[in-house]
Amino acid sequence: MANVVKLVNGLNLNLAGVASPKVERTIVSDTIAIVPDDFHGIVPKVVVKPGDAVKVGSVVMYDKTHPQVQFVSPVSGEVVAVERGERRKVLKIVINNNGKDDAVTFDKASTAVEVKQLLLQSGMWAYIKQRPYDVIADPDVEPRDIFVTAFDNAPLAPTLAYESLAGQDAQAFAKGVEALGMLTAGKVYVGVDSEDVTLSTSAEQVVFKGNFPSCNAGIQAHHIAPVNKGETIWTLNALDVVLIGRLLMNGRIDMMRTVAVTGSEVQSPAYVRTLPGTPMSEILKGNLIASSAARRVISGNVLTGVNVSIDGFLGAYHSQVTVIPEGNDTHEFLGWALPGVKALTTSRTFLSRWLPSRSAKPDARLHGGERAIIMSEEYDRVFPMDILPEFLIKAVIAFDIDRMEQLGIYEVAPEDFAACEFVDTSKLPLQEIIRKGLDALRKEMN
Repeated sequence: MANVVKLVNGLNLNLAGVASPKVERTIVSDTIAIVPDDFHGIVPKVVVKPGDAVKVGSVVMYDKTHPQVQFVSPVSGEVVAVERGERRKVLKIVINNNGKDDAVTFDKASTAVEVKQLLLQSGMWAYIKQRPYDVIADPDVEPRDIFVTAFDNAPLAPTLAYESLAGQDAQAFAKGVEALGMLTAGKVYVGVDSEDVTLSTSAEQVVFKGNFPSCNAGIQAHHIAPVNKGETIWTLNALDVVLIGRLLMNGRIDMMRTVAVTGSEVQSPAYVRTLPGTPMSEILKGNLIASSAARRVISGNVLTGVNVSIDGFLGAYHSQVTVIPEGNDTHEFLGWALPGVKALTTSRTFLSRWLPSRSAKPDARLHGGERAIIMSEEYDRVFPMDILPEFLIKAVIAFDIDRMEQLGIYEVAPEDFAACEFVDTSKLPLQEIIRKGLDALRKEMN
């Protein structure tokens, strides 16, 4: 019998703009960008310059802190720009795709040492994150266990991409899980949302029933085997495990993935096949509703994604694009006093909370400013972990390390607080607070 974990607390948002269940097209852009900010916590050292020729799998930068952690080009072509910002911060590396698909070939790996070396050389190590701190895994530390999440139940999240795990990418996923098992003396856990699917026989499969954020690897780890002080675990998304499996099977990297193009501002929400770093202008070309109003283009979902604008690029870890109204041109007279028939809310003060469920079309407005934390247990209703989120947030703001440790700071990541941030009447940037707290703690401990 499958191990089933039922979660009561969580949040389910019914939004307009669900992608139709088919892949509409494959997008191969002439330009690809590698954005170092996608890989939080690294100090990038660029090893290419404009005019350099690169292949699929050629190294373009590495992490100064851990030089063996490398980042590679997903296409073959020519480096056309290395754009920098203030204090020479690397903003992006732009590569022109020549369409030839010339690739670096890698040796086969059959032992733990060979697998680890292969993942580092090929750039696939960047898809392995660790707890604590929610950063790219330290290659010098062996994890206690590895947790892979194989479903996504965030707002408008892709489902077709995960269905492919039982289809064309099933073998690659199984191969990737098998290789990960070589890198830990503990177990590899795979979190799924159905008892009817078996993705790998070399891992322990756990079924999770519940609303968002039950899909988060950190939430799953908390309910299977929580990480304690002094321990390290690794977390991965199943779609990234597929990339590792393709590398092991074919001896070359293939970063092509299925991406859901969603949101109320998208004319025909659907799935596309494309690469990370593809310009949003290419992904959304000819597929936005005609409007003069400002839009927010998000790489990811509305709760945890990144506002990249139409001039931005698909994030390295993202399999979803969401477009919603910005809302800065909306003016509601006495908006706070209206009955809120169309409001997207969990509050019982608006009529929409009591009306039959229907797809909402939210915008990016906060509907209020920051204020003091209200200890109303509103976080607990959407936070499916056995810790005290309000007290943890206060401890992080005060940077009380002892209190943070007692309240479970080593288990969490910013994405785990996305639902709390949505329902927060104090309008606090909870994910940003947790991110800064984790960064400061990491600096203090190391």
